[in-house]
Amino acid sequence: MQLDYEALKAAAVGTSPFPHILIPNFVPPTLLNAVVSDLPNISRGGSFPTDSLRLGSFSAGLIRAMEGVALRDIIAEKFGINLENAPTMITLRGRARARDGQIHRDSGAKRVTVLLYLNPRSADWARQDGCLRLLRGPDNLDDYAVEVPPIDGALLIFPNGPTTWHGHRSFEGRRYVVQLNYMTADAKAQSELRRHKFSAFFKRLLPA
Repeated sequence: MQLDYEALKAAAVGTSPFPHILIPNFVPPTLLNAVVSDLPNISRGGSFPTDSLRLGSFSAGLIRAMEGVALRDIIAEKFGINLENAPTMITLRGRARARDGQIHRDSGAKRVTVLLYLNPRSADWARQDGCLRLLRGPDNLDDYAVEVPPIDGALLIFPNGPTTWHGHRSFEGRRYVVQLNYMTADAKAQSELRRHKFSAFFKRLLPA
């Protein structure tokens, strides 16, 4: 699957409020339409391990590319970190709930977070509802340096750390995002990966 790896290679690493890379249209428009058309219908909130979902051929190909060596190696080079043996965890969200998006940092077991947004442009995103904000601190959702509309195949990458606060304004409705994490190799990460595998097994038995 031909994603815009060249744009990622050429991108500068943003420094405010913490190191990150944002690539609009990482999934080219013609390919994005095909991917969106065969995403599974997800009627419940929460993250679904991709192994638990019935993906169409284009969305399955996208997931394989996201977990592939090409993306991993570019990310490692851009941020100067070694991800060669890093375990990965990948999920798909399809529906946002009113309580989602509260200010948080990702688990310390996640070395790098990669978010890929698969939503068509709409008035909701123009109003900033559901747009991810990279925050200067943990206390104020309006104190942000970068805002990311979750649209048009946008790709956001950041290594996790003590100041990587983020969140979004409340939004209810369809909001597709792939989250890929490169994990640490410690016991905490192993426990999280085991829960991920158990969740995938359990959610296969339930409709999304």
